[in-house]
Amino acid sequence: MEGAVVPLPEPRTTGQEEAAAPEAKGLKTNAVGMLSSVVIGIASTAPAYSLAVTLGLIVVVTGVGLKSPAIMLVSFIPMILIASSYYYLNRADPDCGTTFSWVTRAIGPRTGWVTGWVMVAADIIVMASLAQITGIYFFLLIGSHGLANSLFWVTAVGVAFLVIMCAITAVGIEVSARLQWFLLGFEYLMLVIFSVVALTKVYTSSPAPAGSIHPAVSWFVPNMNLGALAGGVLLALFIYWGWDTAVSVNEETERKSIVPGIAAILSTLGLVFIYVLATTAAQAFHGPAFLGNNSADVLSPLGNAVLGSGLDKLLIAVVLTSATASTLTTILPGARTTLSMASHRAIPSVWAKVNPRFQTPVWGTIIYGALSIIWYVGLTLLSQNVLADSIAALGITIAFYYGINGFAVPLFYRHHVLENWKTFFLLGVFPLVGGLMLLWVLAASFDSLWYPINSASGTSWFGVGPPFILGAGFILSGVVGMILYGLLSKRARPFFARKMETVDAMVPWEDNPDEQLGVQPAVQVAQNRRPGKAA
Repeated sequence: MEGAVVPLPEPRTTGQEEAAAPEAKGLKTNAVGMLSSVVIGIASTAPAYSLAVTLGLIVVVTGVGLKSPAIMLVSFIPMILIASSYYYLNRADPDCGTTFSWVTRAIGPRTGWVTGWVMVAADIIVMASLAQITGIYFFLLIGSHGLANSLFWVTAVGVAFLVIMCAITAVGIEVSARLQWFLLGFEYLMLVIFSVVALTKVYTSSPAPAGSIHPAVSWFVPNMNLGALAGGVLLALFIYWGWDTAVSVNEETERKSIVPGIAAILSTLGLVFIYVLATTAAQAFHGPAFLGNNSADVLSPLGNAVLGSGLDKLLIAVVLTSATASTLTTILPGARTTLSMASHRAIPSVWAKVNPRFQTPVWGTIIYGALSIIWYVGLTLLSQNVLADSIAALGITIAFYYGINGFAVPLFYRHHVLENWKTFFLLGVFPLVGGLMLLWVLAASFDSLWYPINSASGTSWFGVGPPFILGAGFILSGVVGMILYGLLSKRARPFFARKMETVDAMVPWEDNPDEQLGVQPAVQVAQNRRPGKAA
């Protein structure tokens, strides 16, 4: 980059803008380092659990056959592009509300509010699935298969599990981060061991495992119809979803404007490696038909054949620890998104309360945990089909709030996108491609999930697939909630009065942010602008 680097000027704000600015949140600073941040990002996705419950569905629902590894690779493309978007947005605004705060600034407060709602809704939805899988796998681990099929006992263990996880996250971010090291280390190591042993047996066993196939280059080439590809990517979004937790704890991370974004990118790289490896190994060992026939859980049936009697319990333990790690790291962004929304005065102030001893949003965590338990127990009592379909609808919410980041970057940096080739691609082309890919997946998912036959349960609501109604309902309920809260709350009026902003209006969080962002200094633009003129 040519020319001297000049720090961004202090922005001029109006009284209205000051009223809408977030208050100091009181979170514990510098509590998470780079490695812990990466661990949190990977652990949030629950690799073992996600593979166990989704890999078979990719084969069954999309009919991609041997192309599951290709689906993992294609799905990685929007993930890495959106992760880079998180990096640039977090560099300018390291707010624990992440997408909520960024979309509010770049696109507007109403879109930001709906996005925050969708983020929290997605976190609460998945908590039900995590609680259920924990209850089932707890009893499988101790050999109580009868209790594993008991709706009452599985639900009871799941509720107790949610209470314990909320208590751990409320005590402090450092406790949660330390626990993640053990949980993720065990999980990642076991998946690598499982994959290596499975591939070794495929090539060396005599006779070869029934249905085994030697991996081929064609497995990794996505030459399939667009419908199957979109369906596969939608399901794979659930597998990759969660790495953004590394950014959600940004205000508690060292060098908060730099480390979280790098950790998000490193997390996606760690995920694509283990997903492609494990998918290839599982498919090679028994073939895609076996995966499809065991779509509810592909790892447990493979465990005994791959690792042998006794050691197969380790795979059950891996899924259990995976769900544990993911629950911890799902509570973190859920409570911090609502903390940020309350600090920006977008929701009631109770969510903004931070415990002075633990320096965590204890009240927000308790409320979030209570809502998760109500959702889980309510769906369990209503129907297991509804629970399954709510998980299928998650892809819609994920594609929505991940994808919108891709459009926020060029808007937020719109004065810098055309400065040079580097900014043109990093701040313009790459984020837009990621956003457009997820927009395509979102449109394709609406088209697919409209039909009841494509739902997880195969049932129909008013002639339409339940996942479509649930997914669209989560977004539309956010629109309704935004309108009602904006009309009824005096506290929220300054928030909803905010205008679109650009990075030029941001107070520098660290020395010379422009230099590290790779964009030209904004002082020249600011000097040519009349004081107080909107960006």
